[in-house]
Amino acid sequence: MAEPPATAAVPAAAPVFSLGRLFPLYVAQALATGATTVSTILAALVVGNLGFESLIGLPATLISASAALSAGLFGALMLSRGRRVGLASAFALGAVGAGLGFAGARAGLLPVFLLGASLMGAAQGGYQQARYAAAESVPDSRRGTALGLLMLMSVAGSLLMTGFSGGVERLGERLGTTPEVAGWLVGGGLLGVAALLMVGWRPVTGPAQRVAGGRPNLAATFRLPGVRSTALALATAQGLMVTLMSLTPHRAHEMGVDHAGVAALISGHIVGMFGFGWLTGPLIDRLGVRVGYVGGSALLAAAALTATLPGTAWLGVSMFVLGLGWNLAFVSGSKALSRHPAAQGVTDGLGYVAAGAGTLLGGLVIARTGFPVLAYGCAVLAVLPLWSAWRAGRGVNPEAGPAAR
Repeated sequence: MAEPPATAAVPAAAPVFSLGRLFPLYVAQALATGATTVSTILAALVVGNLGFESLIGLPATLISASAALSAGLFGALMLSRGRRVGLASAFALGAVGAGLGFAGARAGLLPVFLLGASLMGAAQGGYQQARYAAAESVPDSRRGTALGLLMLMSVAGSLLMTGFSGGVERLGERLGTTPEVAGWLVGGGLLGVAALLMVGWRPVTGPAQRVAGGRPNLAATFRLPGVRSTALALATAQGLMVTLMSLTPHRAHEMGVDHAGVAALISGHIVGMFGFGWLTGPLIDRLGVRVGYVGGSALLAAAALTATLPGTAWLGVSMFVLGLGWNLAFVSGSKALSRHPAAQGVTDGLGYVAAGAGTLLGGLVIARTGFPVLAYGCAVLAVLPLWSAWRAGRGVNPEAGPAAR
């Protein structure tokens, strides 16, 4: 019997936009961002302080590789058991990983620290899919807004932990270690609270969809028009953002920027990533995903180029613009892919592969030729989402409806 043709997934009845029902999800995302701010983002500094300068890109690579491997598995778990089980499991795994990372870094045991970082990465592969849970919980015409609000809540977590940087430093002093190491212990606590929130959360809806022919099929989904170009935009944005985000703090550290200064750079970056979700989400709902792809591409290229300019102030500009460019491309791609849960985990996995390769190769490039060469390469790669914009402009887009122009 011939296999029925691939058909786009059809969502269940559109839910009502209820902020009260989404609030636990938003708070958990804020806690996860705060945990990342004080732990994995500074992993390169931890490895450098342990005396392994040539391996500063390795933690980010392991984090991305673990996330790439776990994203599809968590996606399948959420398809079969629901978002609540998948997200609670991911946050709990992150708490365990953060605890191991703290123990390894404090004891000076690089393998244990890297194991903890890997578990943190595997957790990210799961809880970063919370954005799809938010999108599924609102009508199609409000999905960009829901995604934007989720990102806005993430700023609260980052700013909270930046404001608490003095407390992290004091905790490090009491424990006889550095603030970068103490942050992993704090991050573990935050992720533990997020896991508890998810245990008590009741999703408005689930990722299950009605699909012609039965359960969503991965190969059939990727054959749908526009799905592959959407995956390209998401993977490119994620890869470039993580590469520059992970390696720019090391450049700042070499320029003499202290811990508080590096934390400020990261906060500016997080504000760019998440702080304008209240604007970019509704904008993409109104103007379509093509605007997000074009704007994201331009800003990602600008971020890479400004990072090469002299002076630490330009590093701050670069980190902020990097976050904003990622925001535009990521909200657009996530909105477009929200109807296709079979492709979500795998697409996230591709993004983590791009990020892992970027950080690993980026560290080698910096060691051999310097940071500017890496930045110029990233600027060239930033044009790739323009192909996704072209496909969306031709009406080839996985997101049905008038918002996907």
